[in-house]
Amino acid sequence: MDQAFDLFGAPVPANHGRRGRPQHIPTQENRNKVSMLLALGWSNERIANALHITLPTLRKHYFSELKFRDVQRDRMTATLTMHLWSQVEAGNVSAMREFGALIERNDRMAAEQFFETTKTSQAPRLGKKQLDEQRAMDADAELTAELDQEAAAAHHAVN
Repeated sequence: MDQAFDLFGAPVPANHGRRGRPQHIPTQENRNKVSMLLALGWSNERIANALHITLPTLRKHYFSELKFRDVQRDRMTATLTMHLWSQVEAGNVSAMREFGALIERNDRMAAEQFFETTKTSQAPRLGKKQLDEQRAMDADAELTAELDQEAAAAHHAVN
């Protein structure tokens, strides 16, 4: 076994003990950790701090994981769902209960997304000027209606 490891199980770089900072060696465990932290929504700076490396080192060695930031949450959920499904197939009753709850959460999320898209597509958002103009028109219509009522009441009072 040529590779030496430190007390934490991380591989010791070849230039350890010599001049200069030792080069970071990306491990599969660190790659998985970066993917998990991305799925949890952590920033690059926070991930780099967790791994005890600089931000440029994170970008240099883990660019392939950082590239898929947007889909990491879905990948993690899919992996967890597959592990849960294997427990369901094995007959684990608590896994069956949890899988049912997962399906309900997923259906609720899909329904919320559907209703959110239909709600936003119905009424376009108005800017400040458009809102002010609409409020002025509404106030003008209300004032006109009120004056018409007063004129009709005055006309009835005279007759």
